[in-house]
Amino acid sequence: MACLALVLGGCSSSNYQPALKDPTVASPAIGQAGTLRVGVDTANPPLAGMGSDKIIGIDVDIAAALADRLGLKLSIVDVGSDPEGALAEGKVDLVMGIDQSEGGDFWLSSAYLPTGVAAFATSPDAGVPTAGGSAKFAAQISSKSAWAVTNEFGESALTSTTNLTDAFADLTSGSDSYVAADAIIGYYAAHGQGVDVSIVAMLLAPSGYCIGVSNDNAELQAAVTQAVTDLTSGGVIDVIERKWLGTSLDLSAVPQTAGAPAATQAEDEGGDDDAAPATVGGNAVGASPNARN
Repeated sequence: MACLALVLGGCSSSNYQPALKDPTVASPAIGQAGTLRVGVDTANPPLAGMGSDKIIGIDVDIAAALADRLGLKLSIVDVGSDPEGALAEGKVDLVMGIDQSEGGDFWLSSAYLPTGVAAFATSPDAGVPTAGGSAKFAAQISSKSAWAVTNEFGESALTSTTNLTDAFADLTSGSDSYVAADAIIGYYAAHGQGVDVSIVAMLLAPSGYCIGVSNDNAELQAAVTQAVTDLTSGGVIDVIERKWLGTSLDLSAVPQTAGAPAATQAEDEGGDDDAAPATVGGNAVGASPNARN
């Protein structure tokens, strides 16, 4: 209940310390007695970023719930783009925000958040776009999302925008039929703008964000596996998603466009990732050119 109170109360801090249960893991499974050290990338909002001089974001809230579940205090560590090195050097016990399609030289949990390039529309009944049709997509310039659009629908279907704020403005004005964006970042941006949107199709096959633990740390792997299951089935992650995105996120039943399977195989030929918007609902999260979109 402590983790639910954290989320519902809007608190999201690397210093959060709930009333502790009895610890379920100890040394050597964790490097610091009574504390779970969690690595995040603060250049990847809304999963993690800086707000009011603190590390905040979806991953921080989930980490707080995870630590509470394990009866541990929480320490959030910015590991940047080197989660593998942070684990290998013993700087953290686990890392979050690891795309299961990319992985690393460490064990991965099941996905705790889905992700993937999606087509957003103002109506849930907008339909799945088809190549050769008249659909127009707004997407952030030089992004994976923009590549997914041109790969399947051609250059003429793309309206390049500087950021997702402009992309959703084009959508609401009727200039474009869809916005192409990462599912999480798209909902995050729309929520911040007060725009009501729905995902109507996936332009790439869905992936997911996982927790990484050292390959030889079987005890912590087992604890994380159970905790992710409990937090998912107990609705805690759903509450956190609604706080940050304005909705819970389930991509399992979202249809894919006809070209999505082939595009997913060729994904590494696409453009760079994009930046998430800098603020949402008063929660400042620094934008980064490395944030996935």
